[in-house]
Amino acid sequence: MENLSSFDAVINLAARAGVRASVEDPWVFLQTNVLGTLNLLELCRRKDIRKFILASTSSIYGATAPLPTPETADSDHPLQAYAASKKSAEVLCHSYRALYGIDVTVLRYFTVYGPAGRPDMSMFRFTKWIQEGQPVQVYGDGTQSRGFTFVDDIARGPLAGLRPLGYEIINLGGHESITINALIGLLEELTGRKAILQHLPPDPADMLANQADVTKARQVLGWEPRVGLAEGVQSLVSWYNAERTWAHQMVQP
Repeated sequence: MENLSSFDAVINLAARAGVRASVEDPWVFLQTNVLGTLNLLELCRRKDIRKFILASTSSIYGATAPLPTPETADSDHPLQAYAASKKSAEVLCHSYRALYGIDVTVLRYFTVYGPAGRPDMSMFRFTKWIQEGQPVQVYGDGTQSRGFTFVDDIARGPLAGLRPLGYEIINLGGHESITINALIGLLEELTGRKAILQHLPPDPADMLANQADVTKARQVLGWEPRVGLAEGVQSLVSWYNAERTWAHQMVQP
């Protein structure tokens, strides 16, 4: 703790994530995402660390966001505790900017995927289930869509956001949107295997669609997505095949 004053910034990527899981246990999401962010902001204040970056989420935009979604869209009506906890973290960041002058960049991530991704995310789960011949669980009819964003593109965001910006909220998202049905079709093509579909009732915690307007990211950070969906999904499938001996044992939290 004594040497923390030599740090120039804190990048807070730590969080409890998962829209459906937050319905089952909202308390752990508030403790991790809100109290955890508060602890780091207090650390910055006490150690005079002048820059703070928060990883937030596209889930914050709720059910009626325009597509593609700009940062000015309504974010006051989250659908579940995960999004609500991230909104709370954003508001805390704003208060510490106002009170203590900490420079804050909030990055709202849109459906991140890629090699070694979270096992509870659809891209990882679909890849695993198709490769292992297990039922592919689809909530609803599969017409819901996502603007998936490759992890390498996301990783460039916090680095670009380290510059002094005051207080800014910025979307980071892929430029291509795809339905769940079309994504499964793409994975079938890349794996050479047919999916065994199992349709479940729609989940009220899920957004029907998301797609980022990244105009602000281009203007403020000089950032835009570089990895196309076909290339990114192929990278994930190749990684899974290379690591299959242990990756197939990973289960949804």
